[in-house]
Amino acid sequence: MEATAPIEDSFYIVATESSADHATRVLKDGDTFAVFDQHGDIQAENRTGQEGVYHEGTRFLSHLLFKLGNARPFLLNSTVQEDNLSFVVNLTNPDIYRSGHLLLPRGSLHITRSKLLRQSTCFETFRFINYGLSPVEVRFSIQFGADFADIFEVRGMARQARGSFREEQNGGEQIAFAYRGLDGVTRRTIVRCDPVPDSLTVAGAGFVQTLGPKQEKEFALTYSCEIEGTTAVFIGSNYDRSHAESERDLSAQQSHDAQISTSNEQFNDWLAQSTADLHMMFTSTPYGLYPYAGVPWFSTPFGRDGIITALEYLWVNPDVARGVLSYLAATQARREDPERDAEPGKILHETRKGEMAALREIPFDRYYGSVDATPLFVMLAGAYFEATQDLDFIKSIWPQINLALRWIDHYGDRDGDGFIEYARSSSRGLIHQGWKDSWDSVSHSDGGLAHGPIALCEVQGYVYAARLAGAAIATALARRKKARTLTARAEALKEKFHAEFWCEDLLTYALALDGDKQQCRVVSSNAGQCLATGIADAESAKWIARIIMQDNSYSGWGVRTLAFSEARFNPMSYHNGSIWPHDNAMIAAGLARYGFKEEAGRILGGLFDATLFVEYRLPELFCGFYRRKGAGPVPYPTACSPQAWSAASVFLLLQSILGMSIDAARSRLSFVRPLLPSFLDEVRIQNLRVGAASVDVLITRRAQYATVQVERREGRVELLTEA
Repeated sequence: MEATAPIEDSFYIVATESSADHATRVLKDGDTFAVFDQHGDIQAENRTGQEGVYHEGTRFLSHLLFKLGNARPFLLNSTVQEDNLSFVVNLTNPDIYRSGHLLLPRGSLHITRSKLLRQSTCFETFRFINYGLSPVEVRFSIQFGADFADIFEVRGMARQARGSFREEQNGGEQIAFAYRGLDGVTRRTIVRCDPVPDSLTVAGAGFVQTLGPKQEKEFALTYSCEIEGTTAVFIGSNYDRSHAESERDLSAQQSHDAQISTSNEQFNDWLAQSTADLHMMFTSTPYGLYPYAGVPWFSTPFGRDGIITALEYLWVNPDVARGVLSYLAATQARREDPERDAEPGKILHETRKGEMAALREIPFDRYYGSVDATPLFVMLAGAYFEATQDLDFIKSIWPQINLALRWIDHYGDRDGDGFIEYARSSSRGLIHQGWKDSWDSVSHSDGGLAHGPIALCEVQGYVYAARLAGAAIATALARRKKARTLTARAEALKEKFHAEFWCEDLLTYALALDGDKQQCRVVSSNAGQCLATGIADAESAKWIARIIMQDNSYSGWGVRTLAFSEARFNPMSYHNGSIWPHDNAMIAAGLARYGFKEEAGRILGGLFDATLFVEYRLPELFCGFYRRKGAGPVPYPTACSPQAWSAASVFLLLQSILGMSIDAARSRLSFVRPLLPSFLDEVRIQNLRVGAASVDVLITRRAQYATVQVERREGRVELLTEA
C-alpha cells in the first residue's frame, strides 16, 4: 500500500502546523478573509503558516505583531463575536521594569484590540485604559509585513519563480508594500495609522503616549488590499462606521431566513453558530448569494459544496439555492477543454483568483474536474422548484439544466454501460473526482487502489435523482416526452445499479466499480448517501442502515467515511476513516427517507454532542476514533473551520428527523412521522416559506412521534402530518 501521496497529487495540503497546536480566529467578508492567533497577531513563517489577511487568493498581510514595550502583553481572552463580524481581544500588561525598577505593575492597563473586515480592508482599533493610580507612559509598537503568497503556496506548493517586491512610505501616517506578480498585476497592502505614530517604517509603527489615571485613548490602523485596477473601498471610513454598515447588511440578509429555536439552549447555540457561520460564508456575486466552501483553504466558489450547502439550507432560505443555481448556470462549461477537465454541460468544480491561477500554474482558475456537481445541479434545480414554484426562474435556466442532463448521458457515461464514470483528462487535475477526492480515496478490499474510469455508487444515486428532478421540471414546462424519457432512464438505472453494485456478503453497495467493472468491495459511507437519493430498494436500505450504524462504521460521533475493518482504514486520514458532518447529514436524510428515524436521530445526537467540544462550530471533518467517555472528538489537523456544508448540516439533520417537506405547488407543508430526540422537547420554526405563503409552527415531543401545531399562517398553507 502507498504510504504517501503520489507526486502528481500536487494539491495535497501540507500540514506544517496543526489547528490543535494553537487556536486561531477567523473573519471573512466577501473575497477577503483573515486568520489570526488568539492575541490578534499574524506570525506566518516561511509562507507556510496559515495566518494572514487574504484577498482574492493572495495573502496581503503575513506579519502583524503587537508589543507593549519589548514584550507581548498578557492575553486575558479573545473571541469572535456571535455575529462573526468582529474579533475582540482583551489584554493587559506584564510587569514592566526599567533600569531594575518596576515601572508598571502587571494588570495596570486594560487593552482592547478589535478587528473587522469590510470589503478588502481590515480595520483595527487599540483602546487603552489606565487603571493605575498615577500617570503612565505607554510605549507600544505594531510590526507588519506582507509576503503576497498565493494561497497554494501557503498550502505547501513550491514555485520556481516569483515576481518583484517593493516597499513604499507615503508620509507620516501611511506605508505600503507592493508586489508585481509574474501575471503582470500589481498588488498592494496599504497600512494607515490614526493618529500619526511617533515612528513609522516598513518594519512597523511605534507610539509613545502618556495616560493619566482612568484615562482612555484609542488608536486605529487599517490594512487595505488593493489589486491593480481596483481601489480599497473604505479608505476614508472608520471602524465604527464600517461595523454599523456590516450589521445593517447582515440584518437584511438574515431577514429572509426561517427562524428556529428549541427548548435546549445548547442546541440553540449550535443553530446560532451555524447560522452565523453560513452568513459569513455567503458571498454576494452578480448572480446572488453563493456559499464559499471553507476557510482558509477553500474560500471560493466550489460547485459541489455550494450545491450541497444550498440543499441543506433550502427550507431555511431558498434564495441561497437560487443564487447557487444562477452562478453555476452562468459558469457551466460550453466547450471541451481537457486541461480544465471541461466538457459541454459540465458544472464547475471550483474557481480561483490569484497569481498562480492566472498563470495556469494550477488548473483551478476555472476547473471542472467533478463528476457529481452536474447531477447535483439538476437535483438542486428540482428541489428549488418544488419548494418555491418559481417557474420563471426555472425557465431561465432550463437550457443549462437540459445541457447538464445531456452531459450525463453523453460525456458522463464514458463507455456506454449506463453508469456515470470519471477519469481525468487534465495532466494536473484531480485524480479522483467525487466528493472524496484525495488520491487514495477509492480502493479494493485488499487496500489496492482502484484505477479508472471509476463509477462511484453515490454518483449513480445523484444521477437517478437528477433524472427524476429533470422529469418534474420538464413536466412543468410542458415537455412531456422529455419527462417520460428521463423517468424511464431513472428507473432503468435503479434496476441496473442494484444488480451490479450490491455486495450480498457485505450487505451494502460497493464503493465503486473500477475501470474493469470490478466492484470495490469495501464498507464506506458512500452507500449511506445512496439512501438519500432513493436509488436503493427497501430491502437493501434496511441492511445498509444496519451496517452503517454498527460500531465498525459508527464511532459514536458519526458515520466514518471508511469502516474500521477495511484495509485502508485510518481514523486520521482525510477520506479513509474520518467523519464529515455534511456526509452524516446526507446519510441521516437517507435513513429517515426509508423510515429509520431512530438511526437518523442517533447521528443527530452524536454530532450535537460533538459541538459541545468545538464551541458549537462543526469543522470540515474530524478524526474517526471511537468515542471515549469524557473526551471530545479528535480534531483533524488541517480541517477548514468554518466550512459551509458542515455549518448547514444541522438544518438537514433537523429536517430529516421531522420528516418535513415543502410542496409549493399544493401550498402544502408536510411532516411524515416527525420525531424529536430526548434532548429536544420543542422546536419552533417561524417565517417558514411555503411558496408565496409563510407559516409558524411548533413541534412538540410525545411518547412516539411529535405533534405539529400551526401558530401563525400568512397566505394559504395546508399542514399535513403523518403520524
